[in-house]
Amino acid sequence: MPTTTIITPGREAVLAAPGTGRGDTAALTVRDILRAPMPHKAGRPLARGVVRGVLLAFSGCITRVRGLERIAPGHDPFIVALNHSTKLEALFLPAFLLHARAGKPLHFIADWNLKLVPGIALIYRVGDVITLDRKPARPRCLNALRPLLTDRVPAFTRAAERLATGASVGVFPEGTTNRDPRRLLRGFHGAARLSLQSGVPVIPAGVRFPQHQDAARIPELAPMEIEFGEPLVPPDVTPEPSAAQIRAWHARVMREIARLSGKTWSSERKHHD
Repeated sequence: MPTTTIITPGREAVLAAPGTGRGDTAALTVRDILRAPMPHKAGRPLARGVVRGVLLAFSGCITRVRGLERIAPGHDPFIVALNHSTKLEALFLPAFLLHARAGKPLHFIADWNLKLVPGIALIYRVGDVITLDRKPARPRCLNALRPLLTDRVPAFTRAAERLATGASVGVFPEGTTNRDPRRLLRGFHGAARLSLQSGVPVIPAGVRFPQHQDAARIPELAPMEIEFGEPLVPPDVTPEPSAAQIRAWHARVMREIARLSGKTWSSERKHHD
């Protein structure tokens, strides 16, 4: 049974060790955000400071976490796939998970143009983020900076390299912010393809917003709950999966994200309404 974690001032967050029914306790109070050791960031005081600063600013947004033990470092490598409802999630969820994993990052795939915002490039570097070179910047004149802020190696090639070394990867398969509290977007197939090619399981995760279930749109900084599901082991492992295999595995992953997030999913809903 997955561990349920309530994260409020004075309460405790539980990260169970892999393969055991009990886990070490790491309270997300201000005291422990500042003092909790991050051995995987040893020798990187700036990195630890940035992670703690992001957590201090945003950790109050996360009110409940369930199944956190499923993304413990001992379970690496895996691909964690989450729904994506607010822009700021891309900053504080990786910081929260990095802190929960004692400083060992999940290498999230995130859009390059966020690095145009002052300070975000540093956060990307601290979190070992894989930059995705897909969306154009706005205004267009900022695209002149694109070669300086992106990598020549495609993002999913770099993600595959990380998995091959035993590291884990984080993906928002919807590919963009989707503020609809009831329906997921169709999503992109990158995580499914990566899982089939590497044989690495997908850990589906659902982000819910209980206070905004009946709202028209989910606002920034809305209180959220996160649930990590059971690992989904790919049924076939092949360097060149067929389009049908990729579609079927993507659908399996997205349906599980939908269940965990309390939303619905359809392969037909490509864009926002």
